[in-house]
Amino acid sequence: METAFGFDPHQELVATFIRREVLKAGLYEAAGPVGADVTGLTDAPDLRSSASDPFQLIGRRGRRETNMMNNRDRWKVIKMTSAMFVVAVLLLTVVQRGNINITAPFELSRQARMDASEGVELGFAFEENTGLYVEKKSFWKVDKRQARPKASAAMQDTRIPQETSFRNWDVTSSNCSANLNISSQDWFKSLENGFQQFMLYRHCRYFPMTLNHPEKCAGEVDLLIVIKSIATQHDRREVIRKTWGKEQVLDGKKIKTLFLLGKPSDERERANHQKLVEYEDHIFRDILQWDFLDTFYNLTLKETHFLKWFHTFCPSVRYVFKGDDDVFVSVKNIFEFLESSSHEKNLFVGDVIFNARPIRIKENKYYVPHALYNKDVYPPYAGGGGFLMDGKLVRRLHWVADTLELYPIDDVFLGMCLEVLQVTPLKHNAFKTFGLVRDKNSKLNREPCFYKSMIVVHKLLPSDLLHMWNLVNGDLVCSQKVELL
Repeated sequence: METAFGFDPHQELVATFIRREVLKAGLYEAAGPVGADVTGLTDAPDLRSSASDPFQLIGRRGRRETNMMNNRDRWKVIKMTSAMFVVAVLLLTVVQRGNINITAPFELSRQARMDASEGVELGFAFEENTGLYVEKKSFWKVDKRQARPKASAAMQDTRIPQETSFRNWDVTSSNCSANLNISSQDWFKSLENGFQQFMLYRHCRYFPMTLNHPEKCAGEVDLLIVIKSIATQHDRREVIRKTWGKEQVLDGKKIKTLFLLGKPSDERERANHQKLVEYEDHIFRDILQWDFLDTFYNLTLKETHFLKWFHTFCPSVRYVFKGDDDVFVSVKNIFEFLESSSHEKNLFVGDVIFNARPIRIKENKYYVPHALYNKDVYPPYAGGGGFLMDGKLVRRLHWVADTLELYPIDDVFLGMCLEVLQVTPLKHNAFKTFGLVRDKNSKLNREPCFYKSMIVVHKLLPSDLLHMWNLVNGDLVCSQKVELL
């Protein structure tokens, strides 16, 4: 049977069913094929030829009544057949649609089996930027990143150097006990509690990572921006992401950004703060975090952990800018400085302090007893607000840092490492770690034309940083540019 839906065995079955039902009623032969002309189906005689015969008239009247009954039966058959045909078409449509819907789940299941056979496990998603198959979990659960077999060779991420594709942070536990040998000494007893904790656990060098992003160093990176921060300073990190710390390609140069954190130090709110940090990293994926408390005396730990991390994951980073989360930075001026003249190897430039003396006043934040450092002068070091160094020097600093005892002032500790390497840091006037001028109330500290010529200015509140950034990068016209680069 040919219909608008085309030939189908289901339609032929329905037609056979209709014919069988009609035959059961004894009407198929009288009705003829469905849709035939019913006029002429009976042989009605001509009434005019026998009008004089009363018996014939009676016979003709009987035959006429019989023909009328047959015509009524034929119309009933036609109507019934038409209705059954419509019902059959509707049933056929439902069956066809049911076949389509039924096959869909089997197709999805088949596709899932095909994916699994090619190395893609259900519940895992391929991340283009890392080249890894990552278990799909919410940020509330630990995001354990595990390498999964690739579906094909074409999916390999060629940006990740071969030598780093198998590396990882090799510290998985922090079972380190206190060194109680110094606890009985008089100079130790006079230290404040934080300093005492530093001295007791000074020998504990490395701790496990809780948040890691080795993909930041995938491929060639021209400038890696690294910012020291703490868990509660979400607003500072947010402003930096929107301003000078924005990841981008500037004049063909690739820029990446990372924030360095330890664990929240507030014991009562630690769990809540940690969840916020994990949520923030779930969104921005730019936080490195280690399993030590974020305190002033652990800033040196943050320094050594970054040096180890960089040595492990970043073989192709050309330059590193490292600073605090309350500084104004001009990345454009950084590149202008690097391109303005040829620089020797082991570049380390910033607001360098020469001939600084250790502070011996106990009430001072930077107090250091003679028992810890008995020299009169520190080696040259750059103020921690911000400094610039080349990637090869960062790797050498890691080697040296492992040979020195930790020092409670991170800036000075780096100066000690440079001294061992016989590298003298370069002082540059575009790095202002104490403000444009020492007088905090001076109007010069709020003059955007001066900021336009600087590389680093320390320090600004998040609102002031955002305001100054908009001024400097807007339609600012200065009478002349301060030549500092």
